[in-house]
Amino acid sequence: MLQERAAKLGLAVTLTPYVPGARSGPGCLSVAHEPLAVPSEPGKLDPRNSAYVLRLIDRAIAATLAGEFDAMVTAPVQKSVINEAGIAFTGHTEYLAERLGAVPVMLLATGELRVALATTHLPLREVSAALGIDSLCATATTLADELRRGFGIAEPRIAVCGLNPHAGEGGYLGDEEIRVIGPAIARLQSRGIRASGPLPADTVFLPQVLARFDAVLAMYHDQGLPVVKHAGFEHAVNVTLGLPIVRTSPDHGTALDLAGSGRADPRSLLAAVQLAGRLAVQRH
Repeated sequence: MLQERAAKLGLAVTLTPYVPGARSGPGCLSVAHEPLAVPSEPGKLDPRNSAYVLRLIDRAIAATLAGEFDAMVTAPVQKSVINEAGIAFTGHTEYLAERLGAVPVMLLATGELRVALATTHLPLREVSAALGIDSLCATATTLADELRRGFGIAEPRIAVCGLNPHAGEGGYLGDEEIRVIGPAIARLQSRGIRASGPLPADTVFLPQVLARFDAVLAMYHDQGLPVVKHAGFEHAVNVTLGLPIVRTSPDHGTALDLAGSGRADPRSLLAAVQLAGRLAVQRH
């Protein structure tokens, strides 16, 4: 598949079989071959290749756990076609969590802006019920630990968003801030974690507010991610915290309309590779 794409796009690249420990020079790409079930056509989904996608992920997980690789970078994956093949799959993050027996935290980063999520791929109507004091404390603790271990921040400062408009307006616009988020922040502070809030999500991303924090903990997917993507879509990276391995990915989807065209923007993927390298070095 890679040879066919390179030929179609006129790319001067040489593909060689992957050999552990060997390095590829400029213009060469070392590939650990995993055969497709059926030929792949650019932009066309085929459920018969879904198991192939998961075998690639499993290969990367096993090799990174074993120390063969220092980090794992995943490319965008089309979740729908894997489910069409009869395989339950909600995303890389959840798949890695199951395989590694971990409780992961999703962090999106672009430049100095870092946004973690208390909940990930949930319908909005389910978010409130998914928030609990224990789970919020666990997420924030993982975030603080990983900011120290991976990003080299000695005393991380975490801004915790409210769930409701104006952080609940003292209970008039919802009580999750009073029942759950506020008590979780108090518990975190008692444990020495520098968490602040609950802060209104419509003002926490102002530059003068962000300057006081090293990361923001958003309550749900579309509370935090639109800001990250607006701030630096071409360079945004998804980092999975709380795993025994380093894993990053570009912060965008599959863009099937661009597949095979040579017009896809690679900058987010390059940023994901570069950040994975930095995190791996920092960990060691």
